[in-house]
Amino acid sequence: MPPNPLRNPYWRFLVAGFRGQSAYPLATFAGLVANATFGLLKGGIMGAAVDSSGGELAGYSAATMAAFVWLGQGMLGSVNFWGGSALQDRIRTGDVAVDFLRPVSVQAAHVLTDVGKGLFALLPRGLPSVVIGVLVSHMALPGDPATLALGLVSLLLGIAVSHATVYLVSVAGLWLVETRGVAVLYMAVSGFFAGLYTPVYLYPDWLLAITLATPFPAMMQLPVDVLSGRVTGWAAGQHLTVQLGWLVAVLVAGHLATRAGRRRLEVQGG
Repeated sequence: MPPNPLRNPYWRFLVAGFRGQSAYPLATFAGLVANATFGLLKGGIMGAAVDSSGGELAGYSAATMAAFVWLGQGMLGSVNFWGGSALQDRIRTGDVAVDFLRPVSVQAAHVLTDVGKGLFALLPRGLPSVVIGVLVSHMALPGDPATLALGLVSLLLGIAVSHATVYLVSVAGLWLVETRGVAVLYMAVSGFFAGLYTPVYLYPDWLLAITLATPFPAMMQLPVDVLSGRVTGWAAGQHLTVQLGWLVAVLVAGHLATRAGRRRLEVQGG
């Protein structure tokens, strides 16, 4: 009899993250309120910028700019821009030693659990944010099922890249012990380069080149481009390829960092 994939431990980590996040309905609702509030403010500012530029700004029309705003707000609960994770606390307290004794990958366990949390946030927080955007603006939407399908794949890749990168921030604790400073730096840099505040295409050429050389646009800017239908066909395929490349890169970096950090891990106390 073939093994049941639903009993695979890594699948269970993903499900555990999904279910665990569902235990905080009030926090999720508060996040939705924050998303809607800042979405309205951000939409007004970015819409005014498009209008003042004659109806187009760096290739964005009023509809595509509204899609940028509201799709981005919908992703905020799923993409980790604050740099924190449960692994940081486990490294600081020494509990990570128990994780290393288990017959599963520490990296896969933590990344999949966090991805599961992000996937849950799409339902009570992400989708309602997009619905609000549709109701209050004329935001661009995918024009056909194929574009929507590519957009959803891009969204999943963006979530995965985000949490795989935050794992790198967390595993730095094997050297630093206290990683709050690194997390704050990550929070300051990631949102700016990911397109959290404005589309990265508004940056000067030199800054845009630096931005595109980082994994951060793969977390938000590229998924929003594909989901909104701003890029289609071959261009959308290129976006997904870039995202997949960054996912592989950060996972490999996380694996190597875990192996190196495990060799020097010291846990004191009893």
